[in-house]
Amino acid sequence: MSLLIIGVTLWWGAHLFKRLAPEARARLGNRGNGLIAVLLILSVVLMVLGYRAADGAFFWGRSPMLVGINNLLMIVAFYFYAASAAKGAKVWLGTKIRHPQLTGFSIWAIAHVLVNGDTPSFVLFGGLLAWAVTEMLVINAQEGPWTPPPRAPRRKEIVAIVVTLVVVVVVMGIHYALGVQPWG
Repeated sequence: MSLLIIGVTLWWGAHLFKRLAPEARARLGNRGNGLIAVLLILSVVLMVLGYRAADGAFFWGRSPMLVGINNLLMIVAFYFYAASAAKGAKVWLGTKIRHPQLTGFSIWAIAHVLVNGDTPSFVLFGGLLAWAVTEMLVINAQEGPWTPPPRAPRRKEIVAIVVTLVVVVVVMGIHYALGVQPWG
């Protein structure tokens, strides 16, 4: 469990460094980008290794209903990511929600806690959910009121939906290849 906790903590630190210590981050300049990237990759490696090795209490297991709810939430989460990807004018959702990517990340975390009812999942996905919410609060406090961006043409909306569905299928295929059954 220690590797998992270290990985989640490193993820928090690497992401919040720029927001909580902007002067220190600015002193690093462009070489700081590489350092942050290495720290984030290391955090993901530690989280994966720590999660696979962690033991803990088991509160509930996978059921067809929870897997179905998880899969629906994953489609929503990836749509939030797609809404955040558009440059300039945003698809509909990007004009309604200030942090579509962090919101999608939060939905992803909730879906994974829901379908994996054990202590390592609470630490990993709960810790990442807490980070995403904290990140949104810090950004809101630092940047003040939000002005919604202009709405993109409808074709961008269609592209976002198609990309969402393709990415969900690819991610499900990767989960299946890694031995995790993504279907109920």
